[in-house]
Amino acid sequence: GWFLCHQFETEANWKFHNVTTGPEILADFEGKRLDYWVTGYGTGGTFHGAGKAIKAARPDVKIVLAEPEDAGLLASGVPTEHKPDGSPSASHPAFSAHPIQGWTPDFIPKVLHDAPMDMLLHELVPVPGAGAIATAQSLAAKEGLLTGISGGGTMWAALETAKKAPEGSVILAMLPDTGERYLSTPLFADIEADMNEEELEIATSTPSFQLVPGKEPVLAA
Repeated sequence: GWFLCHQFETEANWKFHNVTTGPEILADFEGKRLDYWVTGYGTGGTFHGAGKAIKAARPDVKIVLAEPEDAGLLASGVPTEHKPDGSPSASHPAFSAHPIQGWTPDFIPKVLHDAPMDMLLHELVPVPGAGAIATAQSLAAKEGLLTGISGGGTMWAALETAKKAPEGSVILAMLPDTGERYLSTPLFADIEADMNEEELEIATSTPSFQLVPGKEPVLAA
């Protein structure tokens, strides 16, 4: 058997974020400053549900929503036509393929369509695919945060927000993904499958623990 959860259409999606993700953010920032919350969208449930909770408690928080530059569905101003069950009638005319997996399908989900944009949305930020990938790589190399391409996209939008925000602003950007599932994607395209000489030197630098191609592993206690 099988079960279709209709995550793009069901109200349970955003309502769950309204009573979990949103309150969790509010609890973490209780008594603290929070000026901006930056997020992307897949189904739109986090933006819709958590956004409502945040705005209800702290209406001064500005919510920034990001979407791929190559698939500017919201930016186009063209709505998606939905079937009676809420599913899309057709692919959105503004959609094109983009590398930010998990973001922006080829339609505007009903969950996002039903969100009160006038109340929630402060700014819509288009994120270039290359910028999302580069930012994810930078987070890994400089901050030790192995996030996915969508995490890089969210951080890219947050950095752009920071450039325009008043000095001292507090910006929240959640990175709810990890990078190890993207090994076959453009995120790791610049990394060769085999180790180079520098990497081999590092691999043999610990006598008691070595995993060198073509040799028996050394796993001393």
